[in-house]
Amino acid sequence: MTNKRVLYLSGYQWLWVLYIAVAAYTCLFKYTRNIDNNYKIFRASYYHAKAEKNLYEAYPQEYGDMYFYGPVFPVIVAPSALLPHGWGFLLWEIANAVAILLAIHFLPFTVRQKNQLLLLCAIEYANSVFYMQFNPAITAMILLSFILVERGKDQWATLFIVLGFLIKLYPIIGLTFFLFSRNKGRFILWSAIWLVVFLALPMVLSSPAFVLNSYPQWLAAVHGKVGLNAYFDSPQDICVMGVVRRVTGNINVPNLPFIIAGAILFLLPLLRFSQYKSFMYRAQVLASALIFIVIFSTGAEHPTYIIAVTGVFIWMLIQDKPYTTTNIIFLVLVLVITGLGLTDAVPKFIRQPYIARYSMKAWPVIIIWGKIVYELLFKNFVAANSKIDQQYNRLVNKDWLVKIS
Repeated sequence: MTNKRVLYLSGYQWLWVLYIAVAAYTCLFKYTRNIDNNYKIFRASYYHAKAEKNLYEAYPQEYGDMYFYGPVFPVIVAPSALLPHGWGFLLWEIANAVAILLAIHFLPFTVRQKNQLLLLCAIEYANSVFYMQFNPAITAMILLSFILVERGKDQWATLFIVLGFLIKLYPIIGLTFFLFSRNKGRFILWSAIWLVVFLALPMVLSSPAFVLNSYPQWLAAVHGKVGLNAYFDSPQDICVMGVVRRVTGNINVPNLPFIIAGAILFLLPLLRFSQYKSFMYRAQVLASALIFIVIFSTGAEHPTYIIAVTGVFIWMLIQDKPYTTTNIIFLVLVLVITGLGLTDAVPKFIRQPYIARYSMKAWPVIIIWGKIVYELLFKNFVAANSKIDQQYNRLVNKDWLVKIS
């Protein structure tokens, strides 16, 4: 495929420009209207940690809502927090854009596949950065943990798993890729090393006693938040359990049975050890993991779905025929209902009483996850020797970290 250039940039490079421009525009739009509450929460965590103020208390004079990230997060946000507010906000948004761009760039895909993945994820990416969320970086951490295990760089893969887990829990799903590691001893050793490093890292800002006390406070805050998510007008709870609660009108539907069932369905395909040699199988496990952690989380909200939708489109693009009639229907449903359903692109008389009320944003993704799990359970990936497997075998001995071209 020829990669035509426009104004000296290729289509792939223009997509990088688009993602960074969306981040910069969001910063300008939010900052000039003083509607940057989420970033204020993140920024304030640095100063609260430095002053040894409880990270999980309410600070209504500084921002609305509450802080729910781990005690290591103030160190991560420090570079932007130390800058003047506007410049720090801009750095925050662009850093999230660059994180997901780099992660997708390092996937062992062709430029055409990366172009398509970036285009298909653009709506959900915009949803996430518009809410100033950390989810693009969380997506990047999960992707990088998979990519680095594939490259035999377990010491760096585990860095992203452990750091991501200690920030927002979701990247713990990266431990799944331990099964694909060619050096499991190194994976375990470096997981333990990074756990010690990142548990101690916040102590550069505050005392060991404050940090050690912050971890149980964090767990208590997250546990308390789970109960707060499950009500009919919640902007969160866009998950399997939330769908059942809202469709049935029963707010008391419990989470645990669904989470157990989902975990079993996620884990069962991993017993097919003979399939591990297929890259398509491993990439489909990655797609399943990205979706699973979102659709079984009561904390899943509109901007969280960049994680799940990245998994959806990775699954689609690794197929021999990505754009079958069925897949095009899935694609339209994901872009329209999941991507645009809760935005102003959909009239309010449809958005509020239907899409929001019944957590319909999750519906297409849940259906696709079911199809992914079914294939992981019953498809013979090794015998199929798919195009993506052949492509991977051509790339496996080459350096993936090529220039952006």
